Amino acid sequence: MSDNSCLDLAPWPKDDFAAYGEVEIQPISRIQTLVGTFLARNWVRIPHVFHQDEADITDLDALRKQLNAADGDTKLTPLPFVIKALSVVLSEFPQFNASLDGEGNIIYKKYFHIGAAVDTPKGLLVPVIRQCDSKSIYDIAQELAALSGKARSKGLSSADMAGGCMTVSSLGHIGGTGFTPIINAPQVAILGLTRAVWKQVVKEPGEFEYQFRLPLSLSYDHRVINGADAARFCVRLAEVLAAPQSLI
Repeated sequence: MSDNSCLDLAPWPKDDFAAYGEVEIQPISRIQTLVGTFLARNWVRIPHVFHQDEADITDLDALRKQLNAADGDTKLTPLPFVIKALSVVLSEFPQFNASLDGEGNIIYKKYFHIGAAVDTPKGLLVPVIRQCDSKSIYDIAQELAALSGKARSKGLSSADMAGGCMTVSSLGHIGGTGFTPIINAPQVAILGLTRAVWKQVVKEPGEFEYQFRLPLSLSYDHRVINGADAARFCVRLAEVLAAPQSLI
């Protein structure tokens, strides 16, 4: 069995694509092979459920721009705010900050290490930022930039990617309105982010306001987390993001 067999999931016989026109054959990178094996296993073994929501980040975006104008050294994106907010909400929802040990036990973690998926030329890598609850927004932003740069240049060590409690996969800089990320086992949940957009929101009948709304795409392991808790988790995360001063 080849290293790439995990990616060859077609139930039909191998086809001769060159018989229909010009093709180009490239080997699958080692990182893509490893990630593909890992994700295929997670998709098959974990009962995924998906929950969609939105957060009002109008004040967060205004604060972020204000801080960037005052400090030219570290440019803040929404992602460090989301990572910091996740550390707050994970402390309130311990079932999201947990793992199954395969022996009938749930391990509840008392630390808050958050992974952030990084798109690299050779494949997807997930560096982990540790103790996010005790770090400032600037600390998280600087560490995220350093780890992302390392991932794209020389790669990450296994230690750089180990120990995460939950992962964030952000596509907001590219676009989209929502997606269904695959859980990064042994974690039990992953949060996907897509592009924030301005929306007209009804506050009261006949009363409207414009809000900068961030789509939230949560995937969770239904063996550990039920739907009601997933909905409450996203509602609470939206509340924290709507009050960004508490994250500074």
